[in-house]
Amino acid sequence: MTEARIQHFYDEPSGTLSYVVADERSGHAAIIDPVVGYSTVSGRIDASPSDVVIEYVHREKLGLEWILETHAHADHLTGAQYIKSQLGGAVAIGDGIRQVQAHFGPVFNLGPPFAADGHQFDRLFSDGDTFQIGELNCEVIATPGHTNDSVSYKIGSAVFVGDSMFMPDFGTARCDFPGGDAELLYDSIQRVLSLPADTRLFMCHDYMPGGRELRWECSVAEQRAENIHLRENASKSAFTSMRTERDASLNLPALIVPAIQVNIRAGHLPDAEDNDIAYIKTPIDTL
Repeated sequence: MTEARIQHFYDEPSGTLSYVVADERSGHAAIIDPVVGYSTVSGRIDASPSDVVIEYVHREKLGLEWILETHAHADHLTGAQYIKSQLGGAVAIGDGIRQVQAHFGPVFNLGPPFAADGHQFDRLFSDGDTFQIGELNCEVIATPGHTNDSVSYKIGSAVFVGDSMFMPDFGTARCDFPGGDAELLYDSIQRVLSLPADTRLFMCHDYMPGGRELRWECSVAEQRAENIHLRENASKSAFTSMRTERDASLNLPALIVPAIQVNIRAGHLPDAEDNDIAYIKTPIDTL
């Protein structure tokens, strides 16, 4: 079985891990969960997190086929369209994005040409869909629970799990966003953990609890044995109770307002208004 070459990139402000996944034989590649920075003070976009990834793709002489989103993130802005403008590639996400768009479109009063039909993306994936990165065989695993549109990507022996779970010492994802469901998340995680014990799992975030060094990869076996929210064969009801109680204590992500508005558009910024300036809206007493 052809295996991928995987390079991680870490965005410290958002704790986000992005990846370049490359097929050595063909030189084709995918980028997973790219980031651009955003200042809530100035409203300025910082493309440098994506520029580092772009520089790597150029340096390694890779041809970009895909820009893969594990879900519409609430804690950072995607760099998908910026990267596409520099490298090409098709932007893809799970087809549950339509439900996410249907909820947040009215929250931000997004009228035409915005539509909650997923057309902003080049490809919408359903559970079980397959695709290629060069000669690499890739499979889509629907992993809802954190969000409606959450998917994981199985590429060879590696699975990119999005926000469904974190490194074992940090646990699992929150489920209190619209469309979130702790019972669904439990089922999604169990589906991933039913894969062979040596399956490599790649995280979308690492928050380095206790000040430990950055980690981005572990195995199914490690998650089964050590995940603080799942060990000791936690039942679905126990997991759901834990998540519900924990989620009630969490603050919203600092960038949820700009992130959602951009990410449900596949990384396209809002259209400029008649003064040639684009605006991010902040709904009052709503979120």
